[in-house]
Amino acid sequence: MADANPIEESIDRFILYLATERGLSENYQLSTRRSLEDFAAWLSRAKKIAAASDVTLAAITDYLADCKKRGLSTSSIKLVVVAVKIFFRFLLARDFVKTNSAEHLPLPRVERYLPETLNELQVERLIESISTKEPLGLRDRAMVELLYASGLRISELANARLENLLLDERIIRVTGKGNKTRIIPVGRKACDAIAEYLGKERPELVKKRTGGELFLSVRGTKLTTVRIWQILKRIARRAGFDVNVYPHLLRHSFATHLLGNGADLRIIQELLGHADVSTTQIYTHVDQQRLKAVHHRFHPRARLPAAPHPQPAPPRRKDKSGSTPAP
Repeated sequence: MADANPIEESIDRFILYLATERGLSENYQLSTRRSLEDFAAWLSRAKKIAAASDVTLAAITDYLADCKKRGLSTSSIKLVVVAVKIFFRFLLARDFVKTNSAEHLPLPRVERYLPETLNELQVERLIESISTKEPLGLRDRAMVELLYASGLRISELANARLENLLLDERIIRVTGKGNKTRIIPVGRKACDAIAEYLGKERPELVKKRTGGELFLSVRGTKLTTVRIWQILKRIARRAGFDVNVYPHLLRHSFATHLLGNGADLRIIQELLGHADVSTTQIYTHVDQQRLKAVHHRFHPRARLPAAPHPQPAPPRRKDKSGSTPAP
């Protein structure tokens, strides 16, 4: 039976489905809800449409055009299109609408940019700049070491828990996108930094209501992703970096350095938690660019200026007898 209820109620049902049946992350749920609620508000304001069953492909197209006019990037519009498509697919499957208005809605093509990275010396410089003698220095050093050593997403670092860290075995269990759990090796230097933080600094941060989160704030609570971002920005600024340093940059660097040192692409895919290897393949382009830059800088013939191409000799004039004079 087609749904005559307000579209907001349909959105609530859909988000509940994403949470309970699909097990998707809270961040994904919030992002999808924001996209759909903005869509619903626009439908009500611009088209006087209140129910999902009254939405047409033309109305969706007009909304996307308005998004572009408002300055949304192509990648942001693509996220909106994906949210709308899976929303109407859900409504049709549950018989809340008679037709899927978004079925033939094309996905906008997004230009893929190569990820930024730090080189190995820059990473070393960043980490070594963190003074462990300063307040919270042990915590900050351990966080940055772990970000780079294991290629964690910032949300995975914020949600890392003590019971999922096995320092003796040098592994950590994290839950990534789509609530998928993976086990990742942790390098020796990162393990040493974490062990020192756990032994000397974390006990001083623990309060009555402190949970099992690995990295704590001064209030004894879990560090938020925003706070981790701010901490890394401060570290980079004090170390004198003039490039934009952010948590995901260390994840990009982790993957690129593994690839550059001979790691298999499929292994890197598993470590990063990518569902599709095509997502991981972007790092092969980064590595190729690095190789080209090294070749151009160090190969003697790559640095030579291009030699002018020899011009063909002009044809020799014949004398009056018709023979060509000897050169």
